[in-house]
Amino acid sequence: MTAISAINLETAPEVWGIASAIDIYDCCPARIRDAGLIKNFVIELCDLIEMKRFGETQVVHFGEDEKVAGFSMVQLIETSLISAHFANKTNAAYLDVFSCKTYDPEKVRAFAQSYFSGSFSSMNVTLRH
Repeated sequence: MTAISAINLETAPEVWGIASAIDIYDCCPARIRDAGLIKNFVIELCDLIEMKRFGETQVVHFGEDEKVAGFSMVQLIETSLISAHFANKTNAAYLDVFSCKTYDPEKVRAFAQSYFSGSFSSMNVTLRH
């Protein structure tokens, strides 16, 4: 991820923003099923990557189908959006961070995996033009 994290969006006008999709597997069930811990995660993540939250974090539990049941989270940030879904059946977390302000996707991945006690993760990063 060095190439992605080294991009300065202010000096790379052809790049409008960074979108990272992070899938975290074998998460601690108690951590992904606790709305308070999910809200705290957002606060700590925004502090870590220096993003200013806009409004309150929304955390809602839903899903009639057991395959997708779990909490979903949305946090507006001044430079775009952070969202996630936490799947109870598989103890997985699916996190998306999109911002027109520079951030290090690898830092986000490592922090999120550690916070939710995941055993491994995968990440896709897209530069938006």
